[in-house]
Amino acid sequence: MNRLLIANRGEIARRIIRSAHALGIATVAVHSDVDADALHVAEATTAFALGGRTAAESYLRIDALIAAAKATGADAVHPGYGFLSENADFAQAVVDAGLIWVGPPAAAIRALGNKSAVKRLAAELGVPCLPGYAGDDQSEPRLVREAARIGFPLMVKAAAGGGGRGMRLVRSDDELVAALRSARSEASAAFGDDVEIQVFADAQGHCIHLGERDCSVQRRHQKIIEESPSPAVDADLRQRMGDCATRLAQAAGYVGAGTVEFLLALRQAQGDRKSEFFLMEMNTRLQVEHPVTEAVTGLDLVAWQLRIARGEALPVMQDEVRWAGHAIEVRLCAEDESFTPHTGVVRRFVAPRGIRFDHALRDGTPVTPHYDSMLGKLIAHAATRQQAIDQLIAALEDTVVLGVTTNRSLLIECLRDPVFRAGDAQIPFLADRGDAIRSALVARETRQPALLVAALWSSQATQRRATLAAPFERPMRLRHRGRIIEARVLECADELRVTIGDRVSRVGLLPGHRLAIDGVEQQLHHAPLDADQWHLQVDGIDAFITDASYEPSSNGDAASAARELRAPFNGRIVALHAAANQDVAAGSTLLVIESMKLEHAITAPRSGKVASVSIERGQQVATRQLLITFETTA
Repeated sequence: MNRLLIANRGEIARRIIRSAHALGIATVAVHSDVDADALHVAEATTAFALGGRTAAESYLRIDALIAAAKATGADAVHPGYGFLSENADFAQAVVDAGLIWVGPPAAAIRALGNKSAVKRLAAELGVPCLPGYAGDDQSEPRLVREAARIGFPLMVKAAAGGGGRGMRLVRSDDELVAALRSARSEASAAFGDDVEIQVFADAQGHCIHLGERDCSVQRRHQKIIEESPSPAVDADLRQRMGDCATRLAQAAGYVGAGTVEFLLALRQAQGDRKSEFFLMEMNTRLQVEHPVTEAVTGLDLVAWQLRIARGEALPVMQDEVRWAGHAIEVRLCAEDESFTPHTGVVRRFVAPRGIRFDHALRDGTPVTPHYDSMLGKLIAHAATRQQAIDQLIAALEDTVVLGVTTNRSLLIECLRDPVFRAGDAQIPFLADRGDAIRSALVARETRQPALLVAALWSSQATQRRATLAAPFERPMRLRHRGRIIEARVLECADELRVTIGDRVSRVGLLPGHRLAIDGVEQQLHHAPLDADQWHLQVDGIDAFITDASYEPSSNGDAASAARELRAPFNGRIVALHAAANQDVAAGSTLLVIESMKLEHAITAPRSGKVASVSIERGQQVATRQLLITFETTA
């Protein structure tokens, strides 16, 4: 293996480049038109333009990737994760082109990548599987009968689905038919801990496991916090799950890195805690969360993939694997606390100090609707779980990403949550605790309005030429989270006196864009988004502030909002259910926007009649673009 083409983008492409270069292997980065200036392109030995903007036009084109490998002299292909990483046809096409495929054989991908097939194989091996049904009869009557046999709650999951797509939680029988029609096929029991075992196999017939990762904190059935070891797994359970995982991989003729995912059920019986585990699926690729395994084992899993792909045996055997400390990874995503995706341009980026951060960010990086919302992964490794949690909180507070909405503050609140800190978070964690976490986040963001006023004043001051303090109060009006903050500001030599209502706050203005309120110093980071809107980061929070000082204090905006439905984010219209003169009920789905690989239903904000529809199915829309107008009521 001399030159490796990486059929991926972003942080995983950078991660693969790093290990390949350390092994003396040259690299080829491929890119779409929108990724032409991306970091992975700059860091690879050479690059090849695939063209197109969307994944379907670039990273998902098998013919274009094979052509890129031939044009650049690559003799091997690494798929990363996502995109074509679990596509058996791509794996076979790479081999048929005379190239080295860094991954499991196409036959193993087919055998293990299909949810139904892997459960049939597991049952033959005696690996415990979740009660469910994945038979040939997929008629609704048969599936309704099987659901009654299994019991509720249960999951309806597409047999070939992945990444949280094609999955529906069904809590009762009256929800079942609708769930079947939107995600046809496999059903399995729902709640518990999501624990996965990292396996590695070589072409000489050896297979080992590298311990488990707990992936129970999820949103939209996609992971956002992963850790190793799992708080719910002891040494005996680890060995039993590891044995099942390696037997499954070997039976399928597996080679390379893979992950066997289990649902862990913890039952209390007469004071004893009993753990049962059930196979859910196998992922035939490197996982997003592989860094936590690297942290606790001290191994480079990407280097292992490359060495095994060129025919080497596993570097260690099972009894030589050692685990040390505790590692936790969080996924920084371009989405808000309600998991709504956002796009934009990174105006300012500062990486945290003293922690591993896998990312592909820099000032000016565009965040588009064409790819996944994940921006990067922060990984903490410490002697204890509590130390790792605290390390991650500090790193997140130290991370600066301005210009794009992120889930940074949500992750901080999740890590602070007492249920998570106690190690008791299970799959429904965000469903059960999400409202409380979001309330804590909003309360932290809004508890000091004087700090927001002072932060905006200080940010604007960097653009003002005048340096002399004004000897009179200036009125300021800020819009933040849909509310207006009325304030009066008096600028003194080294502080601001901010009056809101009858309360006066003194905010110290310190060198280096630091503020001090009530004796507590805070670092201020800021970036203008337009003439009146700013993204501020202070006191560990992100705030999007609009200076409304010169706007008329009328309810015109509210009246306009009641008549108009605008796009909440960039995306493509994949379904349109509204038409002019149509009567709609509040909460009914009017259209569906696909953004960052997920579909989002946009509902009617109120009951009424549609006056006009400004978009059509298949159209790309931008944030705040007018979609639908409603008739005004008399």
